Amino acid sequence: MSALLRTEKLYRAFGSLVVTKEVDLEVRPGERHALIGPNGAGKTSFVNLIGGQLAPSSGRILFEGRDIAGLEPAAVCRLGIARTFQKNNLFRGLSMRENVRLAVQAHRGTPWQAFRSIFADRGPWERADALLEQVGLRSGLERKVSEVSYGEQRQLEIAIALASEPRLLLLDEPTSGMSPAETDAMIALVRGLPASLAILMIEHDMKVVFSLADRITVLYYGEVLASGTPAEIQASERVREVYLGGAH
Repeated sequence: MSALLRTEKLYRAFGSLVVTKEVDLEVRPGERHALIGPNGAGKTSFVNLIGGQLAPSSGRILFEGRDIAGLEPAAVCRLGIARTFQKNNLFRGLSMRENVRLAVQAHRGTPWQAFRSIFADRGPWERADALLEQVGLRSGLERKVSEVSYGEQRQLEIAIALASEPRLLLLDEPTSGMSPAETDAMIALVRGLPASLAILMIEHDMKVVFSLADRITVLYYGEVLASGTPAEIQASERVREVYLGGAH
């Protein structure tokens, strides 16, 4: 199966500080691929390169065979890549439904409709409700984001990302700061996403990683230390030495 996403010798440096060092990585269609490594390994920088938040110093990022390196985030999103962030970027003064409706309208190219009567077009509202249902949010949808739990906010972020109908979803530590119950709910949510949707996920919680990942890539000081199936990563002495067997 050909790769949906492939990076080739992807490199990014800030002066003398190298954060991504010639990383080769593949994500296949529908694959759940986890990106792990110690703090400072370059995981978020790597995902920022894919999402367009950073431009590479050199190397290629191929999505469905097209080099997208250096494209702006909005252009990357239009091509079929959506993402969430470690710190959410929600409209806290709006309701959960309103947040998703705006995302739906932005994807459809009609953001100006946000200023029309809510009764003018029910389509975005219906799509918003379906997305909220998909991520397990079924009640209290008119509550302001500032009034809902942290776990619900992370679920909401995924609903917003899904509004762009992506083929690749980038998740940056989706369970960070969650309680055990919230973490279990997020595992169930991600597991229940369409099998056709590929996911590249940064995650520190090994329970989450080994519950969800088809493949795992380990970054260490900006380089690929190892990449393989969960069983292969668990069996790697080098990975256990620098990551799995340590404080992380």
